[in-house]
Order: sequence, then structure tokens, then C-alpha cells
Amino acid sequence: MSGQDQKMEPNKKKQTTILAIIVIILAIALAVAVLFLLRKGGDEEDKERRNVVVTEENAEEIAAQMTEEDYVEPGYYTVNMTREWHFSKGNEASDNARVDNLPENTNPVYLDVFLAEDETEPVYSSPIIPVGSFLEKISLDRPLGAGEYDCVAVYHLVDDEQDTISTLRIKIKLVVES
Repeated sequence: MSGQDQKMEPNKKKQTTILAIIVIILAIALAVAVLFLLRKGGDEEDKERRNVVVTEENAEEIAAQMTEEDYVEPGYYTVNMTREWHFSKGNEASDNARVDNLPENTNPVYLDVFLAEDETEPVYSSPIIPVGSFLEKISLDRPLGAGEYDCVAVYHLVDDEQDTISTLRIKIKLVVES
């Protein structure tokens, strides 16, 4: 690897990290807005609010509206995970996949990973990850053949009884070498 390649790799990681943070912030804002709107009662104004789509342009305005209401947020979640999981073979543990439930998070979580084109059967289902814990050396529940797979990781934030209180969807990629 040349010196120039080594310099470009950290910049690419930094850009990917920044992009991931922006996506996560927008996803969290969207999840909070949806939770807020779904918890509200059934009058006409509330029904209209359910049709609001949170975007970069209106996220702050919607967040400000939510703080004016009598609403207690059930929890929040900061995603910290590898976004591209590599497997030397489809039935072996990944050498780089990692999912953290950071100490600053408020709830345990679990996640299911689905192929983007088929969200009926997960290719991976995690155990519950307590706050401050992590998963690594992840093996797929359903082995995949060689190739690259666009996937969706669906996080479930759970309460003390392990009931889902909210979900969060993140795009990831699985790469199986052989």
C-alpha cells in the first residue's frame, strides 16, 4: 500500500463516520417525531401531524414543537456499529462486525438484519445487548453465498420487560468473500 493510499483511508473513514452520524441524527429525530405523533390522541390536528415527514430542513422545528408538549421520551439510542460486515465464508464469524450499546444510551437493544429486498426472514438476530455492552465475532443465522448484500439492521429498544418501545432502521452491507 502506498503512502498516498494510507492517507486516503483515514479520510474516507472520517467521511463515512460523519455521514453515519448525520444519518443517525436524522433517524433519531424521525423516530422521536413518529413516537410523539403516535402517542397523541385522536383529534383532527393530531391526525394531521402524523403525516409530517422529518427532513433536515424541518427537524429543528419539529423538535421544538415536541418540547412544548407534555411528553416524556421513553429512551434514545446512539448507534455505534460497523456498517460493512466482512465474512471470509458465509457460515463463519465476521472479522470486523461490531455492534455497541454505548454507556450513554438508556435502553437495552437487540437487532435483526434483513436482506434489503426481503424483510420477511432475518439473516441475523442478536441477543439483547445491555447498555454498555457490545457484540463482535458475529455469525449469520442463515449462511449466505459469496457476494455483497445490501441489508437493513432493525434495532429494537426494549424496556425492563424486554418489550419493544421503539425501533430504528439502519442500512448496512454484508460482504461474503467465498
